[in-house]
Amino acid sequence: MDQQLKLDYSNCLKEFVGNEGISTEEIEALKSKLQTTHSEVLNKKSAGQLGFMELPYKVDEAKKIRQFAVKNKNRYDDFIVIGIGGSALGNTALQQSLRHTYWNLLNRKSRKNWLRLFVPDNVDPTLLSDLLESVNLKRTLINIISKSGTTAECLANFFVIKDKLIKKVGRKKYPDHVIITTDKEKGYLRELVKSGESIANFVVPPNVGGRFSVLSPVGLVSAAWTGINIMKLLAGAQEMDKKCSSNDVQKNPALMYSALQYLLYWKGKKTSVMMPYSNSLYGIADWFRQLWAESLGKKTNRKNETVNVGPTPIKSLGATDQHSQVQLYIEGPYDKIITFLSVEKFRNTVKIPKIDKLDNPADKLDNPADKSHYLGGHSLNELLKSEEQATRLALTQQGRPNCSIILPEINESSIGQLIYMLELATAYAGELFDINAFDQPGVELGKQLTYALLGRPGYEDKKKELLDHFNSYDKNKKVI
Repeated sequence: MDQQLKLDYSNCLKEFVGNEGISTEEIEALKSKLQTTHSEVLNKKSAGQLGFMELPYKVDEAKKIRQFAVKNKNRYDDFIVIGIGGSALGNTALQQSLRHTYWNLLNRKSRKNWLRLFVPDNVDPTLLSDLLESVNLKRTLINIISKSGTTAECLANFFVIKDKLIKKVGRKKYPDHVIITTDKEKGYLRELVKSGESIANFVVPPNVGGRFSVLSPVGLVSAAWTGINIMKLLAGAQEMDKKCSSNDVQKNPALMYSALQYLLYWKGKKTSVMMPYSNSLYGIADWFRQLWAESLGKKTNRKNETVNVGPTPIKSLGATDQHSQVQLYIEGPYDKIITFLSVEKFRNTVKIPKIDKLDNPADKLDNPADKSHYLGGHSLNELLKSEEQATRLALTQQGRPNCSIILPEINESSIGQLIYMLELATAYAGELFDINAFDQPGVELGKQLTYALLGRPGYEDKKKELLDHFNSYDKNKKVI
């Protein structure tokens, strides 16, 4: 079987969906801009600005990560990632796609001594409390991930666990249960490493943003400790990088994907739905939401003009959301493009046994001569694929643009290809929209206000501003 990921964009074209789609002429008219986009991305890579494009080739670092996990895995049972956003979503996506669905329920032998993985990516007190009641900290390894080393949510959860760890194993031994992944030079976590506590640590490259960091130690460390072949993951990303080296949009799937999204955005398709027909890929859709939203949702362009652009990413799951969202997609506003994540061959085949029909008139109406239920003899694989094909056709017949990213199988190679393609498509889309796809100024204000509320030094003026706002709000709020 061909192991290369493919992009089928036929159903985005007018030829298939009518006037709601785009024409081949529109793609051709964008050709010059797409070639410039491709060149600009390569120029930024050469200038050292796009570190995520270098990650697939950092094989030596991946080998060290793998060796560290192999050497020490028998000392622990559980691995807890303390992160949020780009320091957690990728970890979860890798685990969901490349490990057993119920990995944490398997016994140690079935897991071949690899660790269970937990990613409490919030400061919900119940979430963390319930987790800590469920693991033996004496047999647990903690990986706190924060590029800045100052992320409030990460530090808060870490402080709670660190305190409990010290009480369980003692101050002298607690560093044996911690891995820090952070900036090479600065931040609280780097200072903790420098303090002499002998904590294992890995570096987040300075030119790699959090949402683009899954193929760095941010994602690779936890993946290695659960037995994922991170070398094959990087090899898949390398393969996609080579495939996307062309400036010809017809040969470069990442460039084509960004072009489709860009052209359809300006035709009113401002909602981008990612719909995997595989539970294993649902975490990828979750990870992609952050990548697409945080990168492309911007108030100003590079000329500092107010543009307020950005497609809204939605995650959906086939066939589950055929029973919740697809009604909207087929009969609601013409404001969406749907991306199917399609799998040609699943890891398992589950046959549906032949079942005799119930002896009632309703069953006999189908085919009086056939005594067995129509599902019998098929497989869950066939049923899921049939539902995917039917949903795709229904959308197409109703003039709803959709495309399919086709994975031959779900394995390290295909996931590496998929991740890199989507990251590169995001960089291309930033160029097309003429915005900075690598900052997140809209997130920073919320952080500053949180710091002020919690009394962080240097934010006293912000706190006064907040208190004035709350006082005014309390006087005028409307509650029923």
